[in-house]
Amino acid sequence: MRNFTKSKLIVIKVGTSTLSLNGGVNTTYIKSLAEQIAALENAEKQCVLVTSGAIGMGAGKLKITESVTGVQMRQACAAIGQPLLMTEYRKAFDKLGLTCAQVLLTAEVLNNRKSYLNLKNAIETLLKLGVVPILNENDCVATDEIGTAFGDNDKLSALVASKLDADVLIILTDIDGLYDKNPKEHSDAKLVKVVYEITGDILKSAGSKGSTFATGGMKTKLEAAKIASNAGCRIVLANGKTKNVITKIIAGDDIGTVFMPKRKLDNRLRWILNSTAKGTVCIDAGAAEAIKKKKSLLVKGVKSVEGHFDEGDVVMINDLAKAVVNFSDDELKRIAGRHSSEIKDILGQGKKDVAATPENIVFLDY
Repeated sequence: MRNFTKSKLIVIKVGTSTLSLNGGVNTTYIKSLAEQIAALENAEKQCVLVTSGAIGMGAGKLKITESVTGVQMRQACAAIGQPLLMTEYRKAFDKLGLTCAQVLLTAEVLNNRKSYLNLKNAIETLLKLGVVPILNENDCVATDEIGTAFGDNDKLSALVASKLDADVLIILTDIDGLYDKNPKEHSDAKLVKVVYEITGDILKSAGSKGSTFATGGMKTKLEAAKIASNAGCRIVLANGKTKNVITKIIAGDDIGTVFMPKRKLDNRLRWILNSTAKGTVCIDAGAAEAIKKKKSLLVKGVKSVEGHFDEGDVVMINDLAKAVVNFSDDELKRIAGRHSSEIKDILGQGKKDVAATPENIVFLDY
C-alpha cells in the first residue's frame, strides 16, 4: 500500500500556501523541494512538478494582501509572479546540476486530443533528457469565462498524472491529510490513513477553498484523487511542511492519507472521461441499457440534444457517461429518434450509422 520504492514516474503538486512566506516565495522550501526531487532523480526515478504560487507571487510583488478575485487582476498578478516563481526554481535546480523546464497549460490543451498527445510527447521527451518539467496553469490567459481554466492545480496535477501514467501523485498542502471532520472546528478530528473509495459523503464534508491566494481546498483534492485513481495511480495527500516529506513518502513512511485506485482505464478512455463535455445527448431507458451492455448508441434512442458540438467532440450521455460522438449537434437533432437506415437519406453519404461506438463511451463510475 505504502511501498513506493518501485515507482518510476512521480508527479508532485505543491500548493500556494506551502510555497508562500511573508507575501513572497519561500526560497528555503523551494531549495528543499529541489533537493528531494534530485535525490529521486539520482535513484533513477522521473519527476514532474506541478506548482501553484504565481498569483500569490505577483500579489506579493504588488504588495496586495487581500484575496485577488477579479479576472483581470488575477491575470496581471500571474503574469508578474510566474517568472519570479520560475527564477527561484531554476536557481535551486541549477545548484544541483538539474535542468528544469516551464510548461504552462490551459484546459483546452488537454481537451483537444491532438494537442494533448503533443503535450504528452513533449513532457516524455523532457523526462528522457533528464529534465524536470515544472507545470502550472497559464493563469494569464486561462479563465472560467472562456472555458480554458482547470479551476485549480489539484485537478491539473491529477490530469497530468493520468495522462502520463504516473505511478504516484503526491499532493502537498498545509494540513496533514484527510480528516474524518474539519480539524479546525473539531478537536477530536482523526486523520484518515487510507481511502479506498471517495464517497458522496466524503465530498460533502470537504468544505470550501483554502488560503488567501489559493483556488483549491480539500474538495478539489478529493476530486483530483478521483481523476488519478481512474489511471490506477495511487495518491498521497500530505503536509508539505513536513521535513523531507517527499523522500519519506517514497520510502514508505506512514505520512498523510493514501488514496487507493479503484480502476484503471486505458489512456483514450481517460482522455474522454477527463475532457470537458461540449454538450449533452439525452437518451431513453432502452438506449441506456444497451450502452451498459457495451453496445453502440443508436440514434433511435436519442431523445434530445443540448449544447453545440462537432463530430468527434466529447459529450455527456445523460448523467451516465461521456462519449465521442459521430455527429454534430445539428446533425444529431435532425436524426434523433430515427432508424439507422434513414441516416444516409437525411444527412447524405459518408456518415456513420450510430451516434457513438462502445470503445468511445466511458461511464462516469462503475
